[in-house]
Amino acid sequence: MLKLAFNTLGICGAAGFSGVMLCIGVTLGGYWRSLPAQEFLDWFAANNGYVARSVPVIVLPTLIGLVGSLWLSRGSDAFLFWCLSAACFLAMLIFTVAYFVPSNNAFAGGMVDASQVEAKLGAWLRLHNLRIATAMLGAVFAVVATAK
Repeated sequence: MLKLAFNTLGICGAAGFSGVMLCIGVTLGGYWRSLPAQEFLDWFAANNGYVARSVPVIVLPTLIGLVGSLWLSRGSDAFLFWCLSAACFLAMLIFTVAYFVPSNNAFAGGMVDASQVEAKLGAWLRLHNLRIATAMLGAVFAVVATAK
């Protein structure tokens, strides 16, 4: 029963994380690109906190699920796939902390000149697509792990 709980958290967490990232990238990203640069900066300054709250809600359950699933799958065929899923999640967390948090703070804090918004937002969205793909790949590895 404990294995099922950890596996479920690991799969649902990884899939949920990719869903959150997909929504941010597709829905908000499309909206952000439709705004004039200064309006985007104003929107980001006023609303970044709401977007940022969605990430921690999914991170903790995912970590619990992945750590528990890794622990319980030691020595089994599933272990490699849980390791791969955890590696995807860890890569996303590192990338989020190293790139997205500072970038978001720069947008929200008015440290990006309006003339640079289009290029910086474009780069942000391209890199964010990598984050979406990595999260989805992590969820796939988690599903494969449970099938082993």
